[in-house]
Amino acid sequence: MIFLNRLKLPALAVIALVTIFASCEEDLTTVGSGVVGGEPFKNNKAVFDVFAYNKKIKAVATNQLPIYQLGIYDDPLYGRTEAQVTTQVLLPSANPTFGTYSQLLEETENASVLAQIPENETIDSVYLYIPFLTNPTGDADLDGLIDELDADPLDPNSDTDGGGLTDSQEDVKGSNPLDDADDADDADFVADQFAKTFDLDSIYVDSRLYDQDIDNPTFNLKVQQSTFFMRDLDPTANFQEAQEYYSNQEFPANSFGEVLYDSSVVGPLVISSEQIALRQRDDESTEDVIESDQFSYLNPGIRVALDKDFFQENILDKEGSSELTTQANFKEFLRGLHLSVTEGGQDVMFLFNLKSASITVSYSYDSADTDGVVTQQSKQGDLVLNFMQDIFSSTTGLVTSTEGNAANTFVNELYPNEISDNLDTGENASKIYLKGGAGSFAEIKLFDDANSREAINEIKANNWIINNANLVFYVADDNLGAEPQKLYLYNKSTNASLPLSAIDATSQLAEYDGELETSSAAKGVKYTVDVTTYINSLVLDDAENVTLGLTTTPNLFFSTTRNAMLENNVEEELPVANTLTPLGTSLYGSEVSAADSDKKLQLEIFYTETN
Repeated sequence: MIFLNRLKLPALAVIALVTIFASCEEDLTTVGSGVVGGEPFKNNKAVFDVFAYNKKIKAVATNQLPIYQLGIYDDPLYGRTEAQVTTQVLLPSANPTFGTYSQLLEETENASVLAQIPENETIDSVYLYIPFLTNPTGDADLDGLIDELDADPLDPNSDTDGGGLTDSQEDVKGSNPLDDADDADDADFVADQFAKTFDLDSIYVDSRLYDQDIDNPTFNLKVQQSTFFMRDLDPTANFQEAQEYYSNQEFPANSFGEVLYDSSVVGPLVISSEQIALRQRDDESTEDVIESDQFSYLNPGIRVALDKDFFQENILDKEGSSELTTQANFKEFLRGLHLSVTEGGQDVMFLFNLKSASITVSYSYDSADTDGVVTQQSKQGDLVLNFMQDIFSSTTGLVTSTEGNAANTFVNELYPNEISDNLDTGENASKIYLKGGAGSFAEIKLFDDANSREAINEIKANNWIINNANLVFYVADDNLGAEPQKLYLYNKSTNASLPLSAIDATSQLAEYDGELETSSAAKGVKYTVDVTTYINSLVLDDAENVTLGLTTTPNLFFSTTRNAMLENNVEEELPVANTLTPLGTSLYGSEVSAADSDKKLQLEIFYTETN
């Protein structure tokens, strides 16, 4: 790699290094002020220097995240990252009753209610379920069949299985759009008795984004009891602030105890995009219906059986005890679970919403008739435990807080010297290194390394009308793994998104978040970030030319911030979006060699000049 010294140019030399006269037939949109009527005009392009500085992230706050990472991701550029989750477990309600009667009633003789007997609740099964994320745009014509399997992904009236019903009609009927036998009228037909296939999102297998072409990827999952007590409030802040847990959290020895599930012992897990079929339990009171012949379905994800004896001892047998009286008592008693992906299968990393995960405890219990005679039929019940859940306002319906706590911990391999030697140098970067999680980000300064207003004042003096302004980040040639689909550019002074056009803030949110443009070989080429409104605010409104921040993001709507620890124990707020992805990329900066001059990072401004 060739590193060039920082150019020392006068302010006016930085302005308009290149001016290209564009065709007057080009459709340019004027933002800000208008063209003076009747005066001749020219459409031009100017480019300006941009300065970028790489910054290392030592750790990020990871409790109560909107999305968690779990698994192993081996980035060809940045190396290996292991992500683990330590989480509390929540009761569905304080002091739950298992069966018909509370434990107190079971132990109290009641001559007037002979059916009130010891119910002998016994666990039948315990299942942990973690749903995968799915692509919300994976079914373009909304006919219930994902685009990958749809004969015509843009036509809901296509008939993929050729059975006579359109895909949309089968979706309404509840029949299988991939099985023509389901199209015919059948008196015994039962709706929705097939596993749908989903377009899975944010799953990486051997550093590749998972798709249908990767056959039956397998991995190993371990679930352990956590004995580490996660505080909700920070004692060092007099219990007035939430306790923060960081990605480099060091847990005391023996914090993770009893193994409740280990696929390296019982067999590896297989990633599937199909729904999980659950056979219904037969109800002996309905003699004409055999429920066990029917199925319910869970969306694709992980569903594994946990140790029944552990939950019998720590949940059902504790009915009526002080340990289950309140959520606080329960979180103190059953500290939580620790989830990790272990060696032995493929390297798998996936993102998931912990609030959608759950543990279902299914149990049987005795019941008696009105004469107090225990029936032979055992009744069945379910107890659903959660990990985190939102608390909603009864008046506004909005989320007011989150119950439960969980921390994402990352173990990162040391970066190669080529990267580590170019972080926190204070020098204008020849390459920009962006890595999600506890990785790296960049500071961006426009026009010069001091964010000077001289160039902006020159633009104002020349009466330019800014039509469009872009930052173009070219992907460096050393990128070999999965690439982030978007970049997030933000105001480092306020940690907020850059100002949006006033038309519609929601639909315009993507204006400043560059989407990856790929080549015909699906290789990333560049990210173009539209900064038109920001540049106009500098020119027209005399807004401050602030230092910008640049990170990766898996989702544009995760715009909140969290604390992060940088080098020399500097604490700084960073966008939470960067924490939520394992992906990284490298981009060309402005200090590039002559051979890469066409990929130099610059600010492009298209403007109209009036005479």
